[in-house]
Amino acid sequence: MALPTDSNDTFLREVDENLRRDQIQSFLKKYGTWIVLGVILFLAAIGGWMYWEQRQNKQSAEQSEQLHAIFNDIAQKRQQTVPQRLQKLAESNGDVVRASAILTDAALALENNDRTSAIAKYRELTNDKGLPQVYRDVGTIRLTALEFDTLKPEEVITRLEPLAKAGNPWFGSAGEMTALAMLKQGKKVEAGRLFGQIAADNQVPSSIRARAVQVAGTLGVDASASLPSIPQQD
Repeated sequence: MALPTDSNDTFLREVDENLRRDQIQSFLKKYGTWIVLGVILFLAAIGGWMYWEQRQNKQSAEQSEQLHAIFNDIAQKRQQTVPQRLQKLAESNGDVVRASAILTDAALALENNDRTSAIAKYRELTNDKGLPQVYRDVGTIRLTALEFDTLKPEEVITRLEPLAKAGNPWFGSAGEMTALAMLKQGKKVEAGRLFGQIAADNQVPSSIRARAVQVAGTLGVDASASLPSIPQQD
């Protein structure tokens, strides 16, 4: 006698559930230990990452305080231990702390008329591929300014080429040095044109724009209209 349709469906569901239960039990028996180990490793990794992040945040805060203390000591002319402390911070994993320490160390070297050490520090900053490009660009500008008189014009132009473009934050400084290098090459037309572009860029500091207007004028380029007019006093 045939089973009613609803009884048949119930029987099939029970068989299917028993089959899946047997499959799960067999799977857990075979792989259960590895699954447990995997869960433990996953939780350990999450916990380790959270601990590392907290430790990094704490370390960054402590190093920022150390850097602030160094700046205070420099302002108060208490510099006996500053170089050693800066050297330690220059090895920091934090980008801002490391870059600030190197830049400060280089500035102190210049203050002490030690150009060789300053150049070495700026080169260290420029070549540090672990730092964001914005910090390395600062190093490139400072390094080129110090080495300008000893570099060949083409070396200056090649080094500053990525920065000597309108719209770049360092266009003023990089463009000015590039134009001066062009003058050394005898390329007065190109130099005058670049000085004119610098003078017309509102993002360039006013002091650099003013110099650009003056030099451009000596090269036959009238860039005076690029500077804002000074309002007349009544």
